[in-house]
Amino acid sequence: MSFTAVAVSKIQVSQIWHGQASALFDAGRYRAAVEKYDRVLAGSPDDADAWVNRGYALCELRQYNLALESFQKAIKLSPNHSLAWHGKGIVHARKSDFQSALESFNRTLILDDQNLKAWFNRGNALLRLNHYQEAAASFDILIQQSPDNYRAWYNRAIALASMRRYHDALSCLDTAVSIKSTCYYAWTYRGVMLNKLYRFRDALQSFDRSLRYRLPNPNAWYGKASTYALQGKATLAARWLRNAIAVNPNLYRVMVQTDSSFSFIINHPEIQALIQNSLKSELKSKDSLEWHQYSSLEDGPNSALKF
Repeated sequence: MSFTAVAVSKIQVSQIWHGQASALFDAGRYRAAVEKYDRVLAGSPDDADAWVNRGYALCELRQYNLALESFQKAIKLSPNHSLAWHGKGIVHARKSDFQSALESFNRTLILDDQNLKAWFNRGNALLRLNHYQEAAASFDILIQQSPDNYRAWYNRAIALASMRRYHDALSCLDTAVSIKSTCYYAWTYRGVMLNKLYRFRDALQSFDRSLRYRLPNPNAWYGKASTYALQGKATLAARWLRNAIAVNPNLYRVMVQTDSSFSFIINHPEIQALIQNSLKSELKSKDSLEWHQYSSLEDGPNSALKF
């Protein structure tokens, strides 16, 4: 067999393994996908795309250090590989290094300003860094290109609410639920904004819509409790707070003690009965009702979450 024939054969085998690895990734078989990419790289260690895709598969397996090494090798081979920079940003964000994540997402967008997931992830990194105006601007760019992206409208609402622009945040949430009426966490956050605006009847209706689409739903139950608490209705507040505490006692017992919404009724016997013997823990802002896990990073290029 000639040298050319051998070379062509190796390329064909590599292409087959690439295809098999991609299919395994799409099927959620990430460990098997990594093994296929390892085979590709054993024969073609300079294959930047294989290093990138291997990195995304490792992210799914939560093997972030190995994923970061994979993305860095891809960048060394191909410094302008935008998906490698994007993957690197996701790894940094998963490791809560949001400044490094932001730098990687910025680099991604310099190379490919049409990467909508990178605009989304950049906005989320900015939220974590408390750069709310910049975060809103990032979501604005995404919305201009993809106006039906309800996740972007939702996260834009978080940025605006963090700047106390509650009316504007509410408008964003109205748009989000008009696009996806079953988005329960947007209905919940909409209730939070309505409480901020003292529109208690509307807030209760919004929490009820959230509960229509998801049960158990402790954030919505807590939201209803806070609505009644703001009106001084301790018995009704206790009823819904009890539901939330039943799901996550440590979180909601701490929240109710630090939430100004409950300040008028915190000493009421029914409320005290629910929060007594609470465990001491530090409540991070990202764990509160006003920060949902759904403002999470989009995954890699093969993500099932499409724009």
